[in-house]
Amino acid sequence: MGGMSGPYLIRGSVPLPEAELVWRFSRSSGPGGQHVNTSDSQVELRFDLAGTQALPPVWKERALQRLAGRLVDGTVVVRSSEHRSQWRNREAAAVRLAALLAEATAPPPGPRRPTRVPRGINERRLREKKQRSETKRGRSGRGWA
Repeated sequence: MGGMSGPYLIRGSVPLPEAELVWRFSRSSGPGGQHVNTSDSQVELRFDLAGTQALPPVWKERALQRLAGRLVDGTVVVRSSEHRSQWRNREAAAVRLAALLAEATAPPPGPRRPTRVPRGINERRLREKKQRSETKRGRSGRGWA
């Protein structure tokens, strides 16, 4: 499988296991003119997320949970057909898969620190509210007779 530009890293440290990637090629409906009818430039990349040993168990668990809607029998599928050449579509598919796995394995965000509304802002809101009610009360016809 030569020609791929280096290992694709998932979150900086773990490379995409090239031995576990399954490639399929088919005719693309994208750009390419008459050439498009004869070349298999669309790329489908499959990665068995449920069966892989390449990811740390914690990451794998997280990814399986987050990508549950995208998985077919524990396998994640990425398609690419935006380029005219198969090689560039392979690059695009691999990059997309690495990005997808990076996002899915990212640790959950930290807890939110609740913030308080500053006293000055609250007082200003109440002052403006009171002023508005005075304005509206002045519009009613009471006290004119």
